[in-house]
Amino acid sequence: MRILFFCPQQIWPVNSGSRLRNAHLATALARRCSVTVIQILQPSDDWKEPAEASLFEDLLVIRKKQSYTPGMVLKGMLGPQPVTVLNYQSAEIGALLEKTLASRPFDAVQMETSNLVGYLDIIRRAPGRPSLIVDWHNIDSELMSRFAAETKNAGKKLVARRTATLLAHVEAQLAREAEGHAVCSERDRQALLAHNPHAKIAVVPNGVDASAFTPVPRNPENRSLLFVGSMDYHANVDAVVWFARSVWPEIARRHPQLVFTIAGRRPGPEIQALASDRIRVTGTVDDIRPYYAQACAVIVPVRVGSGTRLKILEAMAMGVPVISTTLGAEGIAVTDGQNILLADTESAMSDAVGRILSDPSFAERIAGAARNLVANEYDWQLVGEKLYDLHAGLAAGRGKLVAGT
Repeated sequence: MRILFFCPQQIWPVNSGSRLRNAHLATALARRCSVTVIQILQPSDDWKEPAEASLFEDLLVIRKKQSYTPGMVLKGMLGPQPVTVLNYQSAEIGALLEKTLASRPFDAVQMETSNLVGYLDIIRRAPGRPSLIVDWHNIDSELMSRFAAETKNAGKKLVARRTATLLAHVEAQLAREAEGHAVCSERDRQALLAHNPHAKIAVVPNGVDASAFTPVPRNPENRSLLFVGSMDYHANVDAVVWFARSVWPEIARRHPQLVFTIAGRRPGPEIQALASDRIRVTGTVDDIRPYYAQACAVIVPVRVGSGTRLKILEAMAMGVPVISTTLGAEGIAVTDGQNILLADTESAMSDAVGRILSDPSFAERIAGAARNLVANEYDWQLVGEKLYDLHAGLAAGRGKLVAGT
């Protein structure tokens, strides 16, 4: 099979959740198929060819000229396309896509997120009419609706509501028109089936490299309560600020030996202002695993957004107990008290931290169960095979799958 992997962002270096998913899925397909990648770089992005380049038939990059200008926002408010789609549209990107599709026969185009729906006509005009598979990192209309409900900024609320409405139309269109879909959870699958009960949808969850993120012996002296995530993402900023202001003071009073560590790229002024002798803000880290190894627990106090949090899977793979809101653990097949602790209020989260610290055998038990869960259900090798099977099934239906693959 020959696949075009069309991505609205730079994949390498892998330093965010969406890049991690893109990198592992593209690499998994490249080990079984011939894969060409198109990546759209932000205006300020640097580009360096990754070590994985030899796996791919071609790695193409094109740089956007601008992002989320006032004109885009206004057009998104008044027109039929959401601003999140307009943000990735340009004649130059369209020309590169059209040229690439004409350069060789492709069996499928994998579109990473609905943000690239503006190029649907070009994909449909391609020679041989390759199948379209949409990889849904989130159900974006839901994510935008949640943001609209939470934000206190009247202007942002208005834009988010309009964008959510338009994104729902985009999702319905793609649910009808795309030949296949990859979603992160059964919950997301049901959301797409509501638009098209006959859609071909595979659950291809976010994953973790269980051979790289391995358990380390628990050190009873570990005193770091750890949050991991890109700190330029609004849902993570909201989570950390809420925890630091509403939950941490009581935990800090009860457990004077603890420190709260915030590990993630691009912390803005609001996050940097939280730093103190017992709240550490690291910024970008080259390797997150030592931070997991030094943590007594990982917290995921997410209150807005949607999607599967890779930080939960990484922590579980390393045998670190996880305390999360119900929303934070959304999309992962966890069981409260068995392989995770779920806590949705300030007092519940504080109590969960206390339970982990006061009952080492319980902490060991849920951490071990969590490690077994991710190793058996969420390892990237297993996840990659599910995506390959989706492509192979579509290719077989088109009569294009070669014997023996």
